[in-house]
Amino acid sequence: MVRDVGLAEELAQDALVTALEQWPRTGVPDNPGAWLMTIAKRRAVDRIRRDRTLERKLEEIGHRQETGGAVGPGADVDAVLDEDRIEDDVLRLIFTACHPVLPAAARIALTLRMLGGLATDEIARAFLVPEPTVAQRIVRAKRTLSEAGVPFEVPEGEDRAERLSSVLEVIYLIFNEGYAATAGDDLIRTDLCQEALRLGRLLAGLAPEEAEVHGLVALMEIQASRSRARTGPDGAPVPILEQNRGLWDRLLISRGYAALLRAEKLGGPPGRYVLQAAIAACHAQASTAEETDWARIAALYGILARVAPSPIVELNRAVAIGMAEGPEKGLQAVDALADEPALKKYHLLPSVRGDLLSRLGRYAEAQAEFARAASLTRNAAERAVLEKRAASERLT
Repeated sequence: MVRDVGLAEELAQDALVTALEQWPRTGVPDNPGAWLMTIAKRRAVDRIRRDRTLERKLEEIGHRQETGGAVGPGADVDAVLDEDRIEDDVLRLIFTACHPVLPAAARIALTLRMLGGLATDEIARAFLVPEPTVAQRIVRAKRTLSEAGVPFEVPEGEDRAERLSSVLEVIYLIFNEGYAATAGDDLIRTDLCQEALRLGRLLAGLAPEEAEVHGLVALMEIQASRSRARTGPDGAPVPILEQNRGLWDRLLISRGYAALLRAEKLGGPPGRYVLQAAIAACHAQASTAEETDWARIAALYGILARVAPSPIVELNRAVAIGMAEGPEKGLQAVDALADEPALKKYHLLPSVRGDLLSRLGRYAEAQAEFARAASLTRNAAERAVLEKRAASERLT
């Protein structure tokens, strides 16, 4: 309503303070949300009236100084806000917080702060950055949205497609950071995974006609289903081929299948999230590692590489090729990525190469690759596993 994220947050806080002061005496109203909204609206009207009155007075004072005239009473501000009910305001807020005018890091911080309810220090801990850095990102994000005049709305047409892509990217990045933490002692950040799932499910309910939204939800549901099996008792990562599939959450898998079916029923060419969900479903459908349809997974990665080209996608495709056609073919696909700048310091490139070399019996080369991978990762749990792999290759 006020077209300003920072001001809206201040008004919401004022309403909550008023509630804390009044409700202990008067009791909680029958509709607390409506009560809080009414108080916030009144604060907004007061704020706008005050600002406009000040602006008008300054103009009149300037005019009087120039002409020697008197200051008139001016017009009152009786209706400065649209009182129509805002439908799907959470969806509008998601689109605002994830506007592409903001850098990706700022979108994530603002989304977690405004929609996830995480405090600044919690966001800082989640992404292992200093708290002042996160605070600055949030402040700059609010200022940027205000200065850019970003409307509080769900856009239409091409603008909506661009903004939706940004929204999905932010939720996907939050989930990925939780699913495989970039740094720190733990492989999985359950709180971030759950928050991304909550946002994704919420978005699917508010935008049920968007196939890629259901695709992302399906991907996250199926990926999250493996959480209990992804680490051992000591917290060490367990590769998918070695996981106890009895620990996979069948309810989450079923929910993922349902979301993927909804996406497919909407028709149209599959997007990046629908394709990734289909790949995740291939793993979920295999009751044992040996039953995994690696040929289909490699084919799906081939389509994904055309829809959303990325060195990471090509690396995953190389893994699938290595499983479907043998380690020699997989190694050829990996070596074709050796000069990719984005993969120069990516620990999974030497890790994948080390695994393929080990399967080919080239143990000394594999040991060097695992050692390099261990030196590149910032996650302690992954580093320990890679160092163990390097030591075992040396002894082979």
